[in-house]
Amino acid sequence: MSEQKITTFLWFDHQAEEAARFYTSLFADSRIVEVQRYGDVGPGKAGSVMTVVFELGGQRYVALNGGPLFPFTEAISLQVNCDDQAEVDRLWAALTEGGGQESDCGWLKDRYGLSWQITPRRLMELLGDPDRAGAQRAMQAMLRMRKIDIRTLEDAYADAAGSGPAS
Repeated sequence: MSEQKITTFLWFDHQAEEAARFYTSLFADSRIVEVQRYGDVGPGKAGSVMTVVFELGGQRYVALNGGPLFPFTEAISLQVNCDDQAEVDRLWAALTEGGGQESDCGWLKDRYGLSWQITPRRLMELLGDPDRAGAQRAMQAMLRMRKIDIRTLEDAYADAAGSGPAS
């Protein structure tokens, strides 16, 4: 595999290795590539984890233990395109477990404060459908959701009266 030209760099307080191990446990084609430790010069304690290079679904990331100076915000998120409701449900449960927080429209923050968008592919298909009225009904239903429910989206899309069930 050729080296990736652009890599997402994630700043953690002190949980870089823990987070990387957690994330790689959730996705196929994922692994820890390398762990680098601080030396005597610092700024971290000698021997403690400085960076963790890891891959999620073949995409490379670097996690840094940089201290509490720069916490995550919703200004950046990782979007996961899910094939079905089972994948949405599995990832939603895993990423919100242990202190994660649900948000609106398929967004959540994990226990480390990193924002994720758990997005079923079907949502994007419905929103991009040539039937603009159906697409708008699906959008209205999505706007009332936290975790995306594909069946509810499809019901709203199909409901010409626009009164499909909300989740």
